[in-house]
Amino acid sequence: MAGIRRSPLLAICLLFTPVLGGCDDTPDTAPPASLVTFNQDVRPILENKCIACHGCYDAPCQLKLETVAGLDRGASKEPVYKQRTKAADPTRLFVDARDTAEWRDKGFFSVIDSTEGMEASVLYRMLALGRAHEFAPGEKLPEEIQLGLKRENQCPTPTSMDDYAKDHPLGGMPLGTPALTDEEFATVRAWLEAGAPPGDDRVTLSEAETSQIRAWENWLNRDGRRQQLVARWVYEHLFLAHLYFDDGGGQRPDHFFTLERSRTPPGKPVVPVATPRPNDPPGGEFWYRLRPVRGAIVHKTHITYALTEAKRRRMEKLFFAEPWTVSRLPGYGEDERANPFTTFGALPVRARYQIMLDDAEYFVRTFIRGPVCRGQIATDVIRDRFWAVFQDPDHDLYITDADYRAKVSDLIGLPGQEGNLLDLGPEWLRYTHRRNQYLRARHDIYAEQESAGPGWDSIWNGDGNNDNALLTIFRHHDNSSVRRGLIGDYPLTTWVMDYPLFERSYYNLVVNFDVFGSVSHQAQTRLYFDLIRNGAEQNTLRFLPAEARKPVLDSWYQKTGRLKLLISYAEADTDTPTGIDYQTATPMNEFNAGLLGRFAGVNARPDPINRCGDGDCARADASDLERRVETTLAPIASRTAADLPVVDWMPEASLLLVEGDGEYTVYSLLRNRAHSNVAFMFGESLRYQPEKDTLTLYPGVLLSYPNFLFRVAADDLPAFADALTGARDEADFTALVEHFGLRRTETDFWQYIHAPRRYMERHEPVQAGILDINRYGNF
Repeated sequence: MAGIRRSPLLAICLLFTPVLGGCDDTPDTAPPASLVTFNQDVRPILENKCIACHGCYDAPCQLKLETVAGLDRGASKEPVYKQRTKAADPTRLFVDARDTAEWRDKGFFSVIDSTEGMEASVLYRMLALGRAHEFAPGEKLPEEIQLGLKRENQCPTPTSMDDYAKDHPLGGMPLGTPALTDEEFATVRAWLEAGAPPGDDRVTLSEAETSQIRAWENWLNRDGRRQQLVARWVYEHLFLAHLYFDDGGGQRPDHFFTLERSRTPPGKPVVPVATPRPNDPPGGEFWYRLRPVRGAIVHKTHITYALTEAKRRRMEKLFFAEPWTVSRLPGYGEDERANPFTTFGALPVRARYQIMLDDAEYFVRTFIRGPVCRGQIATDVIRDRFWAVFQDPDHDLYITDADYRAKVSDLIGLPGQEGNLLDLGPEWLRYTHRRNQYLRARHDIYAEQESAGPGWDSIWNGDGNNDNALLTIFRHHDNSSVRRGLIGDYPLTTWVMDYPLFERSYYNLVVNFDVFGSVSHQAQTRLYFDLIRNGAEQNTLRFLPAEARKPVLDSWYQKTGRLKLLISYAEADTDTPTGIDYQTATPMNEFNAGLLGRFAGVNARPDPINRCGDGDCARADASDLERRVETTLAPIASRTAADLPVVDWMPEASLLLVEGDGEYTVYSLLRNRAHSNVAFMFGESLRYQPEKDTLTLYPGVLLSYPNFLFRVAADDLPAFADALTGARDEADFTALVEHFGLRRTETDFWQYIHAPRRYMERHEPVQAGILDINRYGNF
């Protein structure tokens, strides 16, 4: 690739592949000069070459290699993400089995053991198979190598490796990339020959960490019904988090933690209550415990939440400053799980909403990047890029009007508790009807009590200093992400979320979602989110002029979307005025411009790159290298595919690595697909409007699953920009890839693919994690 210097700043990074396989023959390699240990020698190889595919729920063959325990557990032929008529037993590492024998009983098989010796193990043979074929450097992979979510993983056992190697000679590890080096292969081989002695994942906590754990566990496990109800709400809202003790310095903490329900009290080893969902019946006595996260951190599942003494004091004040009582603690039955508004009805509602607002990015990230958002069907009911803001608590009538709250709380329960496929239709109709009843009641109360309509003061301003107030959500076709700040050009839709919308989204897509659940459960979950999205849109319409609402709504629901408007959604309010004075014929753009202007003080990511106009297209705090990138590439941002044909060929989510003057920087280059509507889980191709697709360019890593990486020397930025603007067909795009792209077959692929993680470690150390390359394309 012309114009690229191999920077010493970039860490070597080696990643494994999404499948397993085998080989009969491999070149001899010299053994290591000293004793090989797992922690010192083997773990770095796995972290650099395996975990980028073998992490998270969708790790191929459930082979999760972040920890020693995952390697010991091995692989399974049963995928986690699968259409099932009945829910499956969960297979969560550290939760659903206590030892290797129990995992074998659940159908997992070893990848490091074999009755015929080390060289017959799955791990050894897959690595050897990967070394048996060398791909042409810099060329596309053969078409027979399937990549992405549609790949059918074979998951061979030791006894079926011969057949696998024969049928899939190109299917060794690492899949479709340069093989392990001689030294790396010799290291793994020596470790296996020594009997694969296990490593140690144990965590040693500092005195400060131990003290903070004790303080939080004491707070969560207090006696008294009020304290217990608060603790349950807090647990159900933090169970998915990677918690960390924030000292305010912005540095990466020594350890992250998860919040668990444990059979054992504080001071004893954690024994998790192994229920599929955090609000399932615990089946006995338990305590809330903090447990260290072991092993490597994977970006996809690294959803962080800071714990501080100040935050604990704030929770205490919010929940207990005013008197309230609870006569009886709620149970864990179906009704209690389905409706958090009645289950936690005794808790001060303002406290619940405020705690979610304080860390809104975390809570949105749990359902935008969490287990529910995997696959095209899961993300089909949201736009590719939109902004989200929140209704101010003082202007949320569910918060301020107790009579109204009591009237509607029963109407906003959630579906999906029943997993029977036959229940899908009746359940959906029942919940749709009740949700529309709620929207009518909501319309009436706001029309009565806010007759002049909502104004700018109805939108939460982050209390003047909290940049969680403004968020941007991206859909990357089969996954999604969220970041603080208003990024990109004015979106087609913006969500204004009140507390009922926010809490329903969280419980529907996070707490009540069972990744091992039936197809009926998962369909109900995603269908109901369609209603939630529509509710957020309808709330936004209230801020627009009454006469503009129907035309705007029709622009969001074109073609088949009109049918959904008729049969599924409540009618939009086209009568009540707005409290905002509009001056143009494009009120949605004017509303978005108002958000940028009025809330600039809490906008975490000002964006002149994608909203440049004729002014300075670089951010005010950009470095010299970043200013060169942004000034040169801003002309491609936000242009439609009709005007910039290369968009038609661009991957969904790319990374751009730019090197110059001894440093490098990373940008996300995201394709925004346009649709006539997003009202259905299926049939995206029928609603797709490719000529309206655009690109968003922004510094940093805004994604977990890169589809491709472009690497450009700073001096070659004008040539890269010319190649983008000049591309007219697939051949031009292929030439662009050949000159600036990092194909999987590049000899230095491993060196460059982890550069974005190194960038995160420097610029966002708390958020850094290993990116997943299961969906890295073959362009």
